[in-house]
Amino acid sequence: MTMKPVWLKLSSVLLLAGALSSCSSTAPPSGTSGATGRLQAILGRAQLKCGISGELPGFSFLNTQGKYSGLDVDVCRAIAAALFDKPDAVEYRQLNAKERFTAVQTGEIDVLSRNTTWTLSRETGNKLAFAPVVFYDGQGMMVRQNSGLKTLKDFQGKTVCTQTGTTNEQNLSDQMRKFGVQYKPVTFEDVNATFSAYAQGRCDGVTSDRSQLVSRRTKLPQPEQNIILPELLSQEPLAPAVNSGDMQWAAAVRWVVYALIEGESLGITSQNIGQFANSTDPVIRRFLGLEGELGKGLGLPKDFAARAIKHVGNYGEIYERNLGSKTPLKLERGPNKLSTQGGLMFSPPFR
Repeated sequence: MTMKPVWLKLSSVLLLAGALSSCSSTAPPSGTSGATGRLQAILGRAQLKCGISGELPGFSFLNTQGKYSGLDVDVCRAIAAALFDKPDAVEYRQLNAKERFTAVQTGEIDVLSRNTTWTLSRETGNKLAFAPVVFYDGQGMMVRQNSGLKTLKDFQGKTVCTQTGTTNEQNLSDQMRKFGVQYKPVTFEDVNATFSAYAQGRCDGVTSDRSQLVSRRTKLPQPEQNIILPELLSQEPLAPAVNSGDMQWAAAVRWVVYALIEGESLGITSQNIGQFANSTDPVIRRFLGLEGELGKGLGLPKDFAARAIKHVGNYGEIYERNLGSKTPLKLERGPNKLSTQGGLMFSPPFR
C-alpha cells in the first residue's frame, strides 16, 4: 500500500473544506452583492430593527389599528422598502431618551428614528452617524393660558417640567442662565411622566421641541387652555442616526432619506411613479434605477429609491400624511419645505 505524502493529504482536506464552505454560504439578495458589515447582516435576517419613541403622535405612536405610524416610523418603512421591497419588514423597539443611544452602540437596533436632535457632542461622544435632517424644529415652552407667563423672563421662581437625557434640559438651563432667571427644573426620564406632571399642575410650564408640544397638547384634558409661547429656546434639527463604525450602512440610510426628498423635488409620488417608467429624462431614469447602477456602491438594489417612494411616498407625502393640514397637528411645513419653495430641504445629486 502506497502512503500519500502528508502535504497531499492536507491539501485535499483544505480543498474539501473550501468546497463545503462555498456550498453552505448564503448569497446576498439580488442586486445587493456589494453589501458588507451591518447591511449584510440586515439583509441576511430580512428585517430592519428600528428604534422609535412610540409616544409621540405625528412622529411615532400606535394608531387606532394598533400599528406604529408617524414620520419617524415612515422613515423606517422607507428604509425597509429600499432594502427588501417590503415596507413592513421592520421590528420596532420603543426607547426612552436615556436608553436610545446605548441601543445604537450595542447593536440592539440598526437605526434610530426617534425625534433626535443632531448635535456635535452626540455625533462624537456617542459615536453616531446622522442621516439627513427629516424635521427642522425649535424648542419651545407651553404654559396654561391663564398663567400670565408670556416670556422666559417671567419664570423667575417658577417650575419647569422637562425630560432628562434630552437637549431640552441643557437648552433650558442655558437660556435661563443667559437671562439671569432663577427657576426650578422638574425632570423625568419618561416623556409621559413629564407631560402628566404638567397636566397635574406640578410645574408652571413644560419645555420640549415645539412639534412635541403641539403633539402632546392634543392629549391634554383641555388642550385649548394651554398655549405655546412664541419664544424659541433653540433650533433643533431632528435626524435618524446609526452607529458611526459602519460607513456603508450609514451611507445607505443617508441616501434612502435623500431619495424621499429628491422624489418630491422631481414630482414623483407613490401615486404617479408608474407614469415615469418610460421617461426619457436621464436624471429620472438614474434616480429610479431604470439605467445605471447608483445603488451598487451602497450595497443596495439599483431601484432602491423607486421602492421607497412606491411603498411609502416622497417626503412631501410623508409630511402631509403625518403632520400636515389634514391631521390633528396641522403643522405648517415652514423650513421643512423644499429649498425651491423657501425651505431647507434638498438632496445632493443622484449621479
